[in-house]
Amino acid sequence: MADAQGPVAVLLMAMGGPDSLDNVEPFLLDVRGGRPTPPELVEEIRERYRATGGKSPAVGITQEVAKKLERRLNESGGPRYRVYVGLRHWHPFIKDTYAELLVDAPGQVIGLCMAPQQSSLSTGAYRKKVEDARSALQSTCAVSYVGSWSQHPQLIAAIVENVRQGLLKFPADLRDHVPVLFTAHSLPERIVAMKDPYPDEVKGTVDAITACLGNQPTRFAYQSQGRSSEPWLGPTVESALETLHREGHRQVLVAPIGFICDHVETLFDIDIELKQSAVNMGMQLERMPMLNAAPALIETLVSVIDAHQSSRVR
Repeated sequence: MADAQGPVAVLLMAMGGPDSLDNVEPFLLDVRGGRPTPPELVEEIRERYRATGGKSPAVGITQEVAKKLERRLNESGGPRYRVYVGLRHWHPFIKDTYAELLVDAPGQVIGLCMAPQQSSLSTGAYRKKVEDARSALQSTCAVSYVGSWSQHPQLIAAIVENVRQGLLKFPADLRDHVPVLFTAHSLPERIVAMKDPYPDEVKGTVDAITACLGNQPTRFAYQSQGRSSEPWLGPTVESALETLHREGHRQVLVAPIGFICDHVETLFDIDIELKQSAVNMGMQLERMPMLNAAPALIETLVSVIDAHQSSRVR
């Protein structure tokens, strides 16, 4: 636990996104590890952000989560908490936020990825950014990391409620038969050979939600595959939609359980691109609301942090 002198610093980590259309190219440069992005791809991605508000909403949402979480954690009367936001690919970068939080002389730092499912290519990369910052700053402050919370009961309950809210968008007499198409961000297939936990983590989330939905038909697919020559995890959400259509379904609810908040992968990839594909096939496609900064997510994170702290003192 933290000492009496300093707060417990909670570092919320997320991928981040461009805060303006002008910053799409430098954001992509960071995502691609410094490799220039072909101009046509830059313009394509810029158009996606233009169509969804001109910037990524994920940064603002994560900052709102941080404020609400800090307020809620400090209601318990235990150790004092400060909650910070650090992003992997855009401002505020994890290294900059880590340097900032050290000014408050925390007794300990808890790293918490805003992605419930663990993977060496996603959550593992966030942790490396923290360790790089610690090394560069020669920090001796104790750091621990929250592990998987992909099947946390409060997370599952919150997503189930959002699925049920999404089903209300369909005619009452059809709701029980509308397939729920769960999605998670795809990763390169090589993670399977690496025995990366991600596929099992995603399956665990899907299975836990499905168990709560009773007889509701469900499917799963990966979305937003990357633009690289190597194979990515499938089936794709596009192929899953085509399969549902061939089977005679004319309604589908997309439930992006691999994401916590809205960003271009939900607002464009699903709400615009996939929805247009559904319209072209004569299908009604809706999406469940994301948790964003809802009270259900804040309470889940409080429980996750409490459990993490309890495990450290045993």
